[in-house]
Amino acid sequence: MDLIKIGEYIAGKRKELGLTQKQVAEKLGMSDKSVSKWERGRGYPSLDSLKEISRYFGVSIDNLLSGEELLSAASEDGRQKLQHLRDSVFGLMDCSMILLLFLPLFGQNKKDIVESVSILSLSQIHLYSKIIYLILILGLFLCGVCILFLKNNPESKVINNIRILSLTLSVITTICFILSLQPYAGILSFIYLVIKGIMLKKS
Repeated sequence: MDLIKIGEYIAGKRKELGLTQKQVAEKLGMSDKSVSKWERGRGYPSLDSLKEISRYFGVSIDNLLSGEELLSAASEDGRQKLQHLRDSVFGLMDCSMILLLFLPLFGQNKKDIVESVSILSLSQIHLYSKIIYLILILGLFLCGVCILFLKNNPESKVINNIRILSLTLSVITTICFILSLQPYAGILSFIYLVIKGIMLKKS
């Protein structure tokens, strides 16, 4: 059974039982958008979803998919889980950047020593530099919140644009911290950037 036929099968059984997409989605424990997508042939159900479909409609997974298609479904399932992990990591790292407002990772001279302070206590820099720091950190925090909120819809154009914005802000933040001679904040930002790069390459 190919991609379209799986959707046709689900739609046929749903109509045969006199159910709406929303009712089927509730029975399967997922969103009606997913059921709609499958019926239109725009994606495979995950392996967990296939198990629920086979149980609910009383048909074996072997009858839903051939061996090759089952491998494709497993591959797609793995890709979706990797995307979900990537978005979780992106979101949590971006949200954690808000801690830079409070952690003493920025240096400033005090008499003959360099003391470590947070951005909010940083006084020996130009006001515009401090504003740039705050904008970048708050921008990353908002990206993180949005990514965590939208991570269950990884194919959305919106979340894809936010991922790109998150990566861009991470690059700019790292460069700003390094150029303004803030090594601790710069190293932290660089480590986050490397992790994001690795996650993107794997996914």
